[in-house]
Amino acid sequence: MSTQNPTKWRFTWEAQSHVPILRLFIFDSYTNPSTQCHNLKVHLNLSKSLVLVSFFEDLEVSLRVPAPRVLIDSETPVSFRALDDHIEVKLVLLLPVDHPIVTSFDSVFNLSQGNEISFYDASKQLEMDSDLKILCSGGGVHFYCRSCSFKLTKNHIRNFVEMPSVDWREVADNWFGTCCCSFGGVSEKLVTRYANAYTCVEGTCQLNSTTITISKNDLVEWKFPDWVGCQRNFSGPDFKHDDGVSEAILDSGKPNLSKDVASAPGCCGHIKSQALNHMDEGCTHHVFETKEISENQKCLLNGFLGNIFMVRSFNQSADIEWIEYVCPHCSSLLGAYPCGNGSGPIDLGVRLFKCYISTCLPVGGSGDSFRKYTLERMFTNQLLESAKDESSYRTVVRDVKTKSPLLQIVLLNPNSWCFTGYCLGADENTGSVLNINLQPVIKVLFSDCNNSSESKSRMIEDWETKNLADEVFMLTRQIKELIKSLVSRKDILPPSFSCLQGLSLSSMQR
Repeated sequence: MSTQNPTKWRFTWEAQSHVPILRLFIFDSYTNPSTQCHNLKVHLNLSKSLVLVSFFEDLEVSLRVPAPRVLIDSETPVSFRALDDHIEVKLVLLLPVDHPIVTSFDSVFNLSQGNEISFYDASKQLEMDSDLKILCSGGGVHFYCRSCSFKLTKNHIRNFVEMPSVDWREVADNWFGTCCCSFGGVSEKLVTRYANAYTCVEGTCQLNSTTITISKNDLVEWKFPDWVGCQRNFSGPDFKHDDGVSEAILDSGKPNLSKDVASAPGCCGHIKSQALNHMDEGCTHHVFETKEISENQKCLLNGFLGNIFMVRSFNQSADIEWIEYVCPHCSSLLGAYPCGNGSGPIDLGVRLFKCYISTCLPVGGSGDSFRKYTLERMFTNQLLESAKDESSYRTVVRDVKTKSPLLQIVLLNPNSWCFTGYCLGADENTGSVLNINLQPVIKVLFSDCNNSSESKSRMIEDWETKNLADEVFMLTRQIKELIKSLVSRKDILPPSFSCLQGLSLSSMQR
């Protein structure tokens, strides 16, 4: 009997962390398996890592689905059923997919198969400390555009430091009193050092979880408009220890300042001050002078130059405008820089997103420190941090310039695993398809708010207020790229899973 071409049938494997169940969804765009797939049979062939599915739909249909590398309990019968828009198969696992034994098994297998780079990228967490150690041990790094391999830096960057924290007020409530003049002027010096630490210095790269910041003077080409009038009163960072303040305190970026210290009359953030340290006999006097903090530096002190990848509402400022920085060769988005009262970088620095740059050639190679970074993974990490720190599972993403809402997103499950593809026919070669790994993802609900009507915008505002949703701001191009990715992954599950509470179901790489 003739068999029907099965290439229209799609499959998706799905599992949850800590749960020893593996589910398989098989579906196409127009078949109702509950009424059309007669004499349904499902067989697990562990020796070939295949699930064999057959049924009659006018003609006999035979499907082969490659199984992922997990520890399946072969003694437990396979469970399956035909539903309105898909066939569901359930397999029992000996261990959950994220169990250390399973991940160790995957690691050994991938290394033996020469797939160590792809496995490393999928399993490795995005950790800034790890990036810092790797870059510092390299002896010097050039940065390249990931899209066209254009070299962005003039010379090797050899000095790498962690970006100072923008949340130092919240974690230093009891340090040195509520005025920066407290504690014998120590706070005043900490404040100045904090602001100076943010000023970008040629040859130095500052890192945070999603970006690097380098001086505009380190770039081979920089397409900034003329910035006459955007002058600063920045003094370079002072790394001396003659002020008696410990390096650990200064490097932590955690001096105590009241909320309005940068503009409070009579406070040391507003006036010049001078202090004398009188020491015992035989010792010299030590004199230091703290200069007036410039207007641009006040933006630094208030945390307005935080993580541009995802700006929090408390880091927003009407005095700061973020300008996109693109590759001089291919015009791909690479990062952004903050502009004050002119058109150039307010702190001389350009932020480059790790997901758009490489630290070596070829881009994405084994020596590329940022190869594991993608826009999705960076966004997902930020969402998970918000869920952990703020207990917020609902987020409205706004355009950083217009402040308009462009994306609603709800975190449903932070610990899912999946793999999707198209079913194979009985005669198709399965060689390269058999080596599949479940990928870590988060499951989300989302709504594309582009071109929303006025009434829709009001509904979003009400939803945000009612649900105490988190509010973040991103660059337009990145939001649209995220929406495109979310829309493309809507189809990995059957249509009956597509919507919930008026929002679309999708997933994102973790």
